[in-house]
Amino acid sequence: MLRRLAMPLVSPFRTSLGVEAARDVLLVQMEGPDAVGWGECVAMSEPLYSPEYVEGAHAVIRSHLLPRLQRRRGQLLADEVAPLLSAVKGHQMAKTALEAAVLDADLRAAGVSMASHLGGVRDRVGAGVSVGITATIDDLLETVAGHVEAGYLRIKLKVEPGWDVEPLRAVREHFGYGLALQVDANAAYTLGDAGHLSKLDEFELVLLEQPLRDDDISGHAVLARKLRTPICLDESITSAAVALDAIDRGACAIINVKAGRVGGYLEAKKLHDCCFERGVPLWCGGMLETGIGRAANVALASLPGFTLPGDISASDRYFRRDITEPFVLRAGHLVVPQGPGLGVTPDLEVIDEVTTFKEEIIWQVT
Repeated sequence: MLRRLAMPLVSPFRTSLGVEAARDVLLVQMEGPDAVGWGECVAMSEPLYSPEYVEGAHAVIRSHLLPRLQRRRGQLLADEVAPLLSAVKGHQMAKTALEAAVLDADLRAAGVSMASHLGGVRDRVGAGVSVGITATIDDLLETVAGHVEAGYLRIKLKVEPGWDVEPLRAVREHFGYGLALQVDANAAYTLGDAGHLSKLDEFELVLLEQPLRDDDISGHAVLARKLRTPICLDESITSAAVALDAIDRGACAIINVKAGRVGGYLEAKKLHDCCFERGVPLWCGGMLETGIGRAANVALASLPGFTLPGDISASDRYFRRDITEPFVLRAGHLVVPQGPGLGVTPDLEVIDEVTTFKEEIIWQVT
């Protein structure tokens, strides 16, 4: 079954890409022979972060991806999903939702947690929080203060031209240099801004995330040589192979891993393994997921190579009511679910309340 949910955010979230006040969530609910699996598509309402968007993801799943999986005779396994869908170019977030649903069903039936299956080594993971662009610096300081008081281990600020040096200076002056602080540009700058971006070095940031266009690996390599602040890539990293190429070319020293961006949690695992062997630090990015997508991210972040706090904040950071049991921040960490599959229970009553569309697709497994 494909479901669309309307999930209002606790407060609007602004980046250099625009403002989001609600999430149009696309869920895949797949009934396996022994268990029901769930997957969440992290595409946004508009194709701004990536070429994908919710309406398009819904259409490509219905018309192109599911039909290819339905041709498979017998029980479908999670590691078969990516090969079966490889003929369809792109649409990584849509593919991830399908793979996640199959994987969740497989693991629930087998009684194995997703974290254990992926190779997780932690029972809790460090949580950071992403702070959008605010109307004023005073608003920014108030917002950051609330997150620091809540216990988040790291603060990430969204930046763009005209909203970078002064907000950072204000945060450092107010909270000091003991606060783990990083920034995310969402590709808002060009290589011509290198001189300006070098001013960020004085703030001793953990990293500068995705300053240039996603397709400009060479530009990032040039920029990295001009800055002391480590460059982290996000939008640019679409597979494990691309990640290794970016590292080899000196385009980044750190990688933000998003399963939806690379086409699935199994590909994210491959990316992790390659980077872990090379000693490249990783952290798990977020896309304002519900408890379903958040559970998968927490499982991924439990792998040993994820050494930096991720954008896997508590449920109440974004939603007044989640669609699973809420993830709660405890001493700066989130507990890794240990139950079978995702380890969380979708609340069907809540899901039905916020469902705006559902479509049941019959798939006869023989």
